[in-house]
Amino acid sequence: MTNVSSLNQIHKLGKFGDYENKKDESLIKISEVSNICIFQIVKFKNSNFDISEIKIDGLDLPKPLKTNFNETTRILWVGPDNWYIFSSKLDLFKTEIKKFDDKNFAITNLSHSRAIIEIEGDLADEVLKKGCPLNINHLGTGDCANSVYNGISITIDFISNDPKKIRLSGLRSFGESLYHSITDASLEYGYIAI
Repeated sequence: MTNVSSLNQIHKLGKFGDYENKKDESLIKISEVSNICIFQIVKFKNSNFDISEIKIDGLDLPKPLKTNFNETTRILWVGPDNWYIFSSKLDLFKTEIKKFDDKNFAITNLSHSRAIIEIEGDLADEVLKKGCPLNINHLGTGDCANSVYNGISITIDFISNDPKKIRLSGLRSFGESLYHSITDASLEYGYIAI
């Protein structure tokens, strides 16, 4: 079976919006993140398992509203005893599932269920503020949160502060709507779809 990106029909490369007479460095960059492994780990409420013993791709499970990451994998805290794992190691789910028994954990492969959009640039926060009620002024590298963007449930991952880079993931079925909302909010500043 072929993996088809959720935005393959609408993410068109090029410059859009108010980009004329602006340097490319000052424009927002919007890209789709695809071809990655995504899974969710949930520790059961009645479990006494010590999660500090668990490492995924060499990373500890992060504390509330935080992210742990290395070059290939990002682990996001998304709720009490609940984490998302995003990795460019496509076989990570198969190798890590062995660490979790079904008496203490539920582990679910979500690889084909998410649309992921990355926004990069000095004005990335401004694009996010146009549709998200979350106060993001004090959030930066290594922070994450669940919120909504124009009514669409999203998970926000603050990748870096310099350059400003924010990754939004939402359900695949809302991927096109999320993409159109983000690109529409970016038109005012001008953006490059890469």
